[in-house]
Amino acid sequence: MMTDELRKILDFFNTIGINWKFQSLQKAGFLPGVQIENGCLCIAPEQLANPGDLLHEAGHIAIMPTASRHLLQDDVRISAGQGAAEEMAAIAWSWAALMALQLPPEFLFHSDGYKGSSAAYITAFCEQGGFGHPLLSWYGLCLPAGQADGYPKMQCWLRA
Repeated sequence: MMTDELRKILDFFNTIGINWKFQSLQKAGFLPGVQIENGCLCIAPEQLANPGDLLHEAGHIAIMPTASRHLLQDDVRISAGQGAAEEMAAIAWSWAALMALQLPPEFLFHSDGYKGSSAAYITAFCEQGGFGHPLLSWYGLCLPAGQADGYPKMQCWLRA
């Protein structure tokens, strides 16, 4: 089912250059209704439990250098060697996307995700500025938080 929020996210992905496609998903991934295949978001709307998960998975794609983005598969830790730093950067990227889309914090940090830490993440990003964004600055995606036009405003959405 295509909700207004899902349509808004997909339009955003089209604008910034995140590749996505609708397809049925035969195997279960980390998140219901979404998998990454060759750097592309594969989305099964009928299985998608939380559309905010698309922002998080898109964050993993966005922070990957262009030349190796195609290496990303469902488990980004295995397929592309992404670790804790990249996970934090993907979360920070997804927060910036959420802010650009003007959606509520609970849309991204829903109660079914983030290993029970959703409320703490909402507090961290709403009250303390979040985490992971120094990497986004280092990648050249945004100016440092606290500067004029700094994080969560992005200068560009995809890592070169």
